[in-house]
Amino acid sequence: MNAICKGTGRTGATIKRIFPYMLAVPCLFITAALLYRPERYTAACAEGIALWAQCVLPSLFPFMIVCSVLVATGAADGLSRPLERACGAIKLPPCAAICLILGATSGYPAGARTIAELYGQGATDTCGAKKLACICTACGPVFTIATVGAGMFGSAALGAKIFAAHLAAVVLSGVALSLAGKRSRPARQTIKQNTGGNMLESCFWGAVKSSLSAGAFIAFFYTLAHIAADFYILYPAEKLFALIFDEGTAKALACGLIEMTGGCAKLSAAKSPLAPALAGFTLTFGGTCVLCQQLSYLSRAGIRPCSFITIKFFQGALCFVLLLFMT
Repeated sequence: MNAICKGTGRTGATIKRIFPYMLAVPCLFITAALLYRPERYTAACAEGIALWAQCVLPSLFPFMIVCSVLVATGAADGLSRPLERACGAIKLPPCAAICLILGATSGYPAGARTIAELYGQGATDTCGAKKLACICTACGPVFTIATVGAGMFGSAALGAKIFAAHLAAVVLSGVALSLAGKRSRPARQTIKQNTGGNMLESCFWGAVKSSLSAGAFIAFFYTLAHIAADFYILYPAEKLFALIFDEGTAKALACGLIEMTGGCAKLSAAKSPLAPALAGFTLTFGGTCVLCQQLSYLSRAGIRPCSFITIKFFQGALCFVLLLFMT
């Protein structure tokens, strides 16, 4: 909330004062919708939980543990040293290499969680965290290839193409933005080793909390997408997209703007020739659900929502263009 409400002078104070009332309106509307059709939205919530348990949790939880162990034991520092000079050449902090590897292999929201942990340990400053947020917040290959590719589109090879375009869009744009910005500080700082308490228990419990949090986000926003569709909240977006795509694809893309996993599933069912490219845009941008998950971690490092969302939208558009040539 602090990041959202942050402003200067009288304007910032006014926004901070009225923000709770602005937030109350959609919350009351969602509550009314849940009471109006409880049988539909409890079923939708259950579908969201099942989607998380079947598609997201198996590809997320093991990597969450690996990320925590590598950071807590100090192994992340050792693994990042060989690429330290290369990171410095493109104005990234020394920990960027391991953060990129963990983010690219683990996927949402493990990359954002790793950035927050490294920032908390002093391995990077806010400037470096902003650059890492551009380049190290990617969707993992297990989810993209196995779940989206093989599970939704019926082709692991297509999933591999989507992941390649997705990762290229994230890394290329992230490197370009890093080079255009100033060099981050500190120039070098060892990632601290967690020697206090039961380190293994702490890593596993942290992974459990993060995985459950991701499930809560997915279930809530999956339900919210159904509410938005039922009450025609997505109608303007659907009509706008319908100017370019067919009706089924337009509705699926609008749904993906709220919850990415459900949006990709609907895109695969739409059978449009542009569905793979649009799925690439959707999983790269992330939708409201994934963006909120990531910002819940990244806000700790001083990263503002508006700039991060803009960058993710640009990366999604770049992924879409790349997939037009690849599929």
